[in-house]
Amino acid sequence: MTGRFKAVLLAAAMGSMLAAGVFAAPGFAQDEAVARPMADAPYWDAALPVEQRVADLLARMTLEEKVAQIVTIWDGKKKVQAADFTFDPVKASAAFPNGIGQIARPSDTSGPVSPRVVPRRSIAASVAYVNAAQKWAREHTRLGIPILFHEESLHGFAAKNATAFPQAIGLASTWDPDLVRDVNALIAGEVRARGVHLTLSPVVDVARDPRWGRIEETFGEDPFLVGELGVAAVEGLQGKGRSAKIGPGHVLATLKHMTGHGQPESGTNVGPAPIAERTLREIFFPPFEQVVKRTGIDAVMASYNEIDGVPSHANHWLLTDVLRGEWGYRGAVVSDYYAIEDLARLHHIAADNASAARIALEAGVDVDLPEGGGFDHLLALAKGGRVPVEAVDAAVARLLTMKFNAGLFENPWADLAEAQKSNGAEGVALARKAAEKSLVLLQNDGVLPLALPTSGKKPTIAVIGPNADVARLGGYYGEPRASVSPLAGIRALVGDRATVVHSQGVVITEDDDWWADEVKLADPAGNRRRIAAAVEAAKGADTILLFIGDTEQTSREGWADIHLGDRTALDLVGQQLDLFQALKALGKPVVAVLVNGRPPSYPAIAAQADAILETWYAGEQQGNAIADALFGRINPGGKLPVTVARNVGQLPIFYNYKPSAHRGYLFDEATPLWPFGFGLSYTQFDLGAPVLSQSTIRPGEGVTVTVPVTNRGGMAGDEVVQIYLRDDVSSVTRPVKELVGFRRVTLKPGETRQVAILIRPDAFALWNADMKRVVEPGSFTIMAGASSAEVKDAKLTVAP
Repeated sequence: MTGRFKAVLLAAAMGSMLAAGVFAAPGFAQDEAVARPMADAPYWDAALPVEQRVADLLARMTLEEKVAQIVTIWDGKKKVQAADFTFDPVKASAAFPNGIGQIARPSDTSGPVSPRVVPRRSIAASVAYVNAAQKWAREHTRLGIPILFHEESLHGFAAKNATAFPQAIGLASTWDPDLVRDVNALIAGEVRARGVHLTLSPVVDVARDPRWGRIEETFGEDPFLVGELGVAAVEGLQGKGRSAKIGPGHVLATLKHMTGHGQPESGTNVGPAPIAERTLREIFFPPFEQVVKRTGIDAVMASYNEIDGVPSHANHWLLTDVLRGEWGYRGAVVSDYYAIEDLARLHHIAADNASAARIALEAGVDVDLPEGGGFDHLLALAKGGRVPVEAVDAAVARLLTMKFNAGLFENPWADLAEAQKSNGAEGVALARKAAEKSLVLLQNDGVLPLALPTSGKKPTIAVIGPNADVARLGGYYGEPRASVSPLAGIRALVGDRATVVHSQGVVITEDDDWWADEVKLADPAGNRRRIAAAVEAAKGADTILLFIGDTEQTSREGWADIHLGDRTALDLVGQQLDLFQALKALGKPVVAVLVNGRPPSYPAIAAQADAILETWYAGEQQGNAIADALFGRINPGGKLPVTVARNVGQLPIFYNYKPSAHRGYLFDEATPLWPFGFGLSYTQFDLGAPVLSQSTIRPGEGVTVTVPVTNRGGMAGDEVVQIYLRDDVSSVTRPVKELVGFRRVTLKPGETRQVAILIRPDAFALWNADMKRVVEPGSFTIMAGASSAEVKDAKLTVAP
């Protein structure tokens, strides 16, 4: 048969069907055309249940096609790209004749390379790439299975011209699930418009070691707070109350990392998590369980670490018995990047990558990210009888379910017109709102908010520090169309009503590229000269605003021996403390503005600064939000989602400790620098004692706690009402307090509100000595306050 199209007969597992519609891209040789099932094959029918479509498609697939679906391309993009980085269908057919399951991060051109070295794709180029790849998959593979693209979107789509929100720890400081939901809904719209249907977020690791550089990616140390924000994030990404299929403008979410990742041995990334089952169930499991049971999430990512000698990617108990068995999870388990190969390379529980692939598949891992270095071996393993084909089928079925739930078989295309709207006015406004609500006022002797006169002598404000004239975004960052540094935000707000002088003061690291492997502190001699210049600049100032903290290099993911990001110390790095002390010696008010990714354990700053504002990495609008807070246009209302240690020797330190902990130290304090849930305001709130809806409940019942809150100051502001619980006498030890509810409220001056918060029935349960979850009758103390360290209480009885 001549010509570029031909028809053939295809015998499929569900019967013989006439196959038609063979497609070829321009330039394809005649013999490269492929046989296709007819257009009315059941798996193309969107009206059928997903389970039926999956079964039909799976029955038609060869083993080679199945394995192709559960591996990914990232480093190997050159196999499917032309020299100009566009998608090349000829190369794709040669390299992947059985189709492609996933392509990682179409926003980049070359895999794990800094965008400063190889720039990311433009919106138009990204859309063209995705659409070309999907056209090839639909028209030039035998079954036309679309490609699933995934991207990072932890605090904004990690791509060019996308909205950049506060890093996760900053979003956690808002204590506002509705805001977190809105932020992730906007992220989902930007991601989906570019033809990407899966994001690798949110992170619901409970973080209990601030030495760990990835703490910035988390929602903090408390399982309840992390769970509530994790649920909100997933609802924003996938749609609240969605059915199996995601709606327009939404994407599938990936819950990560299952689990224990946030308390690694020695605080080093990927380190063992020496965590007992009880602590797993009490602290680390709950956020994952909440998201799984409340959102219908489609993907869960296993963690790099080991627990009790078993790496998570080999942990059948974790991924199958608990996740699928106890919690009823039905989605896919995806590997963390290169983690299957790590079973051989790092953990040494497999002799080679083939053995690692077998172990991971048997444990419950379904998809290999980002390159297939492990699962590429499954074809040979299955043909050789070393893994059952049924196990491969189960994994493929879960991946195909994701693709059907994403609507890829109906519409896999990116929308250029919609994508070009990203980082528009709506995103900029929401980024500014999120930044404003993330700010935490840690200290204030009355110097804040700063006043600007309407007439008379202009004040001079010195804006000093290595983080003043840069908008730091944190790890897994995107590239917004524009970002506002603190210096720029201050100058824009002040205008001609004050004189603003600026000096860098010190350089922290020679480079600040998050992707770069080597991290070098700046030259001390050069910094001494900069400190002298900063002092000279600040001599005539009325107030000094000092921007200090981290760069994206000094606290980050340490993903390799040559790319480290964890630290043994928690205080300021470089010569930032020298800069602070030199400025403090001028005798002028010094406001420390912290720009960082880890909890700010800066005891000298806490002891001497006139005010301290924690801003984390506050996103693209950080400069405007910080300026508004410093000058009182907004009232900071964020609260710490972590406990801040005074000294690294206190670690681990968290508020929900057991009664026998924190007895004390010789020559130092046991209390934290700042407690969990802490944050000040420019106004004064009074919180009354909690009032319970009933004084006695039975197992399986909840209780409503009402707290009167009054704004006694002269400025509107936000307060976060926090509800804690303690089991007074229990068969196993319980924490001194546990967060069980919270609500952020805005009150006008003089306003009083009765804030009612429900404690859910499961809050009263514990894991007993037999590791059964039960509610033990007895007395409970219910506490309410503005932080974990400042509460009023009431008594509740759980009757037999």
